[in-house]
Amino acid sequence: MSSAESNRAVGIAALLVTALGWGLGWLAMKVVLQSWPPLFGRGLAGVMAAMLLATLALVRGEHLAVPRGAWARLVMAAFTNVFAWMGFSALCLRWITVGEAALLVYSMPIWATLLAWALIGSRPTVRGFVALALGLSGIGVLLGAGGGALSAENLPGVGFALAAAILFALGAVLNRAPLAMPPFALTAWQVGLGCLPMVGLGLVLEQPAVTSLSAASAVAFAYMTLIPMAACYLSWFAALRRLSPMAASTCMLLVPLIGILSAALLLGEPVGAREMVSMALTLGGVVLALRK
Repeated sequence: MSSAESNRAVGIAALLVTALGWGLGWLAMKVVLQSWPPLFGRGLAGVMAAMLLATLALVRGEHLAVPRGAWARLVMAAFTNVFAWMGFSALCLRWITVGEAALLVYSMPIWATLLAWALIGSRPTVRGFVALALGLSGIGVLLGAGGGALSAENLPGVGFALAAAILFALGAVLNRAPLAMPPFALTAWQVGLGCLPMVGLGLVLEQPAVTSLSAASAVAFAYMTLIPMAACYLSWFAALRRLSPMAASTCMLLVPLIGILSAALLLGEPVGAREMVSMALTLGGVVLALRK
């Protein structure tokens, strides 16, 4: 296997790890919501994940100092990759359903394709557009069009969901060139800078009962901290360094499907013909996007 093929294989493996971890994260978030509101719950998990990553960075001998002149790029990456993605996608659930939110949030491959074309000249191929059409059709079949999502009272939720999708796609395009920092230290800074404001906003806007965390919610919170907010961000950034923005974003269409399957296995939610058709369409799009 050549160096390029090996690099691509690592990128695909990192994407699959990210999709699995974030897919199960929807299930974990559903359990945490029984005790804590979404913005506070996700933000606190991220802050704790950042502290864990910083500790691991020091154990590995990495320096946590941010290079001179890198702060602007670091803050921008934290905003697009963490605050907007995790914060806005959680906040939109106050106005719209999970199905409507997932359908809007996972429109990000469209924005990644258009932004990559506009900003870095990465012109999409016909096959790329077909992959996007297949993947998004699968999400549409699974979650439905959400006919009530555009009612006046739901517009804030729609806005936050679209903002999460567009800003995360922008981060996927702009953050491909890595900062000159070790991986654990860089991820700790991004997750910490992105999630600390979420905790503050959650305390002010949501007024959570901090001591009300149940045993099941505590287990789900621990998972959110260790996997989606820590390990999956490491694997996501690793994938971005090895694959195109469109391929990386299209593969993330697996996340809501994994959430549906995990809910079926662990919560007993039904998986019928619509879900099977959706998985076939979406997996077809993912496979097509990841082919050479």
